[in-house]
Amino acid sequence: MDTQDTQEIELDTPAAEDVFMPPSVWKSDAIEGKSYSHFSPIPRLIAEDMTTECVLGVDEAGRGPVLGPMVYGVFYLPLALHHSLLAETHHFDDSKVLSHEVRVNLMRKLCTTDTDLYTSCGWATRVMSARDIGAHMLQPNTYNLNAQAMDATIDLIKEVFARGVNVTDIYIDTIGKPEIYQKKLERIWPTVRITVATKADSLYPAVSAASVCAKVTRDAALDVCFEPYHAAATKADPDANKVIAWGSGYPGHVLTSTWLKQNMDPVFGWGSETRYSWATAKELLENKNPDVKVDWPVDDGDDNDMRMTDFFVSKGDEGDELVDWFGKRVTQEMECF
Repeated sequence: MDTQDTQEIELDTPAAEDVFMPPSVWKSDAIEGKSYSHFSPIPRLIAEDMTTECVLGVDEAGRGPVLGPMVYGVFYLPLALHHSLLAETHHFDDSKVLSHEVRVNLMRKLCTTDTDLYTSCGWATRVMSARDIGAHMLQPNTYNLNAQAMDATIDLIKEVFARGVNVTDIYIDTIGKPEIYQKKLERIWPTVRITVATKADSLYPAVSAASVCAKVTRDAALDVCFEPYHAAATKADPDANKVIAWGSGYPGHVLTSTWLKQNMDPVFGWGSETRYSWATAKELLENKNPDVKVDWPVDDGDDNDMRMTDFFVSKGDEGDELVDWFGKRVTQEMECF
């Protein structure tokens, strides 16, 4: 999949020293290709009165890149402050129309304890690693990107509710058809006012703020994923003054396509930072080195049609597979006494 957002491809890609590392970037997990969720503390203004009616926005960053994670962000604050604090005071907007410097400055304020954003607003992110996205999309029963994104959204919102936040209004930038997505969410939270809309990140300040959290987190996580390559290159050539980065991670970015071509192992490809389910990666692996092939041996025996999953199927016509696999049923054991 090579879905691209031209605006985002053209955004400036900050140098490593300019990248702000928010607490939502867990370095070891990012490097290892693990997915994880981060939640900010409940802001003081809400914690002092948990009955406070709150609005929550949801948006993502990094849906189309072949490199790095996709990040979902949620952002919540008292309903009474929705427009005045976010739109009028701090001028949140869709992250794609804000400069890198503006996004980072807003995120810094969210993470600084003596600011009105920190004391009034809560946020969370779900970092969906490239490795996990690709693995889910390539599994036999395809778990597509839309389904993964929807599950990430639902899980983040559920956790905010579980922490006791009184969310009465939810705004979400759509995945697919807004009406279908909205109806599904309304079945989960029938008493909450839910709006799913196209370009919600430009229409609703809470969604704009969620997009900033997601974008800044993705930028920083992408930089962290590049650190091992940078370290390896400088170790090989200590006098190297510059290591060519991989750009925005989008297939249409020349730095990204160049890096993929120059850093591909003909057999194993790349590391956990790459989405192997994307057409860009698939085509490079299939065409880069036609001389490198893998021949899987075929057993001519009677069991050559066996699959790995067959070993986990109960031999009986009925029964609990796990119980049969690990031993006799408790009722069978009891009959012996």
